[in-house]
Amino acid sequence: MSDDLTGTAPWRSFLTETEQRLSGSSDVEDPRLEARWLMEEVVGVDGADFMAALGQLATTRGVARLDSMVERRLGGEPIQYVLGHWAFRRLDLMVDRRVLIPRPETEVVVDYALIELDRLHPEGGGVVADLGTGSGAIGLSIATERPGARAVLTDVSEDALAVARANLAGLGMAGSHVEVFGGRWFDALPTEMSGQIDVIVSNPPYVATTEDLPASVLDWEPEGALRAGPDGRNDLDQLVAGAELWLRPGGALVLEMAPTQTTVVAELARARDFEVAVHEDLAGRERLIVARCKG
Repeated sequence: MSDDLTGTAPWRSFLTETEQRLSGSSDVEDPRLEARWLMEEVVGVDGADFMAALGQLATTRGVARLDSMVERRLGGEPIQYVLGHWAFRRLDLMVDRRVLIPRPETEVVVDYALIELDRLHPEGGGVVADLGTGSGAIGLSIATERPGARAVLTDVSEDALAVARANLAGLGMAGSHVEVFGGRWFDALPTEMSGQIDVIVSNPPYVATTEDLPASVLDWEPEGALRAGPDGRNDLDQLVAGAELWLRPGGALVLEMAPTQTTVVAELARARDFEVAVHEDLAGRERLIVARCKG
């Protein structure tokens, strides 16, 4: 940034300069939008207040922070990590390199988990387990949108659990029925929950070991939350195999996966006597299955 402008120029000047700098990066699809996001983060306001703040004189500390964030973005770091938070449904979640970036595809997974919960508990309540919670996006969304439900969040990664707990702390009363446990898949669940869960939901690792990924993903997001064996199904298969023991009669397993995996995973679930439906994401690609226990 131009240090000689610090304290003498309004924030508006730095907004223009930030957009120009971001325009030189092939990683930045919308320099104007990202420049605004970065500036809002530094100035501390958004919306109409942000437009008013652009006329104020920039501060030395603010300019230094902005410069650091722009350099990180120009180095290829995803904008979500640079900002340190990202919107998911009704939530503004803290995110960093310890967890995957919440994506729109997963918002649809929450939709179907809520449908299943409402089917079983039309007047509220119920028990949901979000396995492999990462930032807590799925489980905390359900807890916020269905405050009468009990939500259990698990992850094998202590780093991810730290992020999920931080996001839980930001919910206030909406998080009063949320519990967080460490462990791998069903091993993390309290034994007394066996046969008592209404909905098990997960966005597990489902990328094949040999599958190419964009540098913006592979170089920054946690590999353990992405890859799952030669065909990407190691964790999906485990979840299908173990779900029946933990679900109540009529309960449902809701799983996100790659479009190329839905047919095989659906058949695995049907072979275990689940009633299975495959659903699409916002882009019209098969993205998840809902497998209901009979009974």
